[in-house]
Amino acid sequence: MEAPLENRIGRLFIQRGQKLVLAESCTGGLLGHLITNVPGSSEYFLGGITAYSYEAKQSLLGVKPETLIQFGAVSRETVLEMAQGVRRLFSDQVAEERLVGVAVSGIAGPGGAQPGKPVGLVWIGLSAVEGNWAAAFYGQGSREENKAFSARCALEALHAYLEGKLTLGKSGE
Repeated sequence: MEAPLENRIGRLFIQRGQKLVLAESCTGGLLGHLITNVPGSSEYFLGGITAYSYEAKQSLLGVKPETLIQFGAVSRETVLEMAQGVRRLFSDQVAEERLVGVAVSGIAGPGGAQPGKPVGLVWIGLSAVEGNWAAAFYGQGSREENKAFSARCALEALHAYLEGKLTLGKSGE
């Protein structure tokens, strides 16, 4: 039987000598919870920020106000800035080139849908020394199910990155 995804991610981080930092919004810390369920996760997980409001995204993660105004919190542009921002935030502890930042922002529901942004929409962003990546996913469940779906999508994207199966672009791409 294959080890849980969280365990495989941990082993890959240790092998690669990299550290993980998180910027969560709609998951409210669930992604960090899943990561820290793994014994020994302190070897590669530095911490995370739950930045739920626009103000927190701006002041803690450095998301530009114009990004939030133009694209909204649930957007490719915002999760890329969140992922880059959380790497910068933790770079006083570990060299930024060793940090992998993952960001999650979505609409868990049951309310909050907007034109073109249905309940269940989540954007996952990843920032690493090689570049940046973001993608949208769509959950179909209750609020709790959409949060769990969002965290799982982030873990799968992180695993794909660590295995070299995620194509990263340069800053802002």
